[in-house]
Amino acid sequence: MRISTTIFLTDETISPVRLARELEQRGFAGLYLPEHTHIPVSRETPYPAGGELPREYARTLDPLVALGQAAAVTEHLGLGTGITLITQHDPIVLAKQIATLDHLSGGRFTLGLGFGWNREEAADHGVDWSTRRELGRDRLDLMRALWAPGPTAYEGEYGESVRASEVWPKPAGGAPRVLLGGAAGPRLFAQIAAQTDGWMPIGGRGLTESLPVLREAWEKAGRAPDTLQLVPYAVLPSPGKLAHYEELGCEEVVLQLPPGDEREVLEVLDGYARYL
Repeated sequence: MRISTTIFLTDETISPVRLARELEQRGFAGLYLPEHTHIPVSRETPYPAGGELPREYARTLDPLVALGQAAAVTEHLGLGTGITLITQHDPIVLAKQIATLDHLSGGRFTLGLGFGWNREEAADHGVDWSTRRELGRDRLDLMRALWAPGPTAYEGEYGESVRASEVWPKPAGGAPRVLLGGAAGPRLFAQIAAQTDGWMPIGGRGLTESLPVLREAWEKAGRAPDTLQLVPYAVLPSPGKLAHYEELGCEEVVLQLPPGDEREVLEVLDGYARYL
């Protein structure tokens, strides 16, 4: 089972370049970065974990820019988002950014997608909260049209469209791996089965109960059972927990690093190295 990491990289933490080099030297499989474009100070939407919103949420680096730095100083380290808030982006621009990063990194990029929890943040991007999932599905389909080998037009149900166009570069493997984050449920599982390569459950709790339901939706959609990818995300590890994920068939798990300075992060990495 591959052991990857995630961290809220900010203007106050270890740098993407130093972290990426240390991860690759130690033998970790990948680096995934979260995204928040901004945090409105009105704070009407409660923090899902309860309590005050941690400082790092408002200070996150742009994940694609930071991953570009990480790609430039590594050769094998996987690069991913956890998660890209797809409805907060122009999909034509996002498709270009992703294709460029995947091309330049030699196909190392994983697109972790989600729909977010902060209503005010989404509203500033013009997102109708009630239809954000449908809009996200539309935008992913449009992006796939731009990644297609030849010019491919797309017109969706929620106003997203693109003319048949020449657009290069293409992602290194035709399209990056796509994982969808979110809480277990029939709507999420149906979308995973219809559009993506698998599920990125935050924290990895409740997988024993949820996985059979997801597998049923996956196979009902005509997907081959052995192609479903399950990547527990932002996990605080223990030997028993990781062994359980491996028994469930997880080929990768993403461990949470603290949003700290160089000394703090490298100290935690040294502790996580025993799981490699």
